[in-house]
Amino acid sequence: MTDSKEPILPGTTVTVNNKESIYNGYEGFVQRISGDQAAVLFEGGNWDKLLTLPLKDLLKS
Repeated sequence: MTDSKEPILPGTTVTVNNKESIYNGYEGFVQRISGDQAAVLFEGGNWDKLLTLPLKDLLKS
């Protein structure tokens, strides 16, 4: 949950906090926000993945 008083904005580093997600614990960078969803870029060695996730599942890192 976003307990921080500071909003999550594009460029923010976030961690996925959803026990049911295979991406739980992954850190990524917010690329854009639309409504209550955020597009988060995950980079890992020789792969990149852009996912749309609910803001409620993201914590600022």
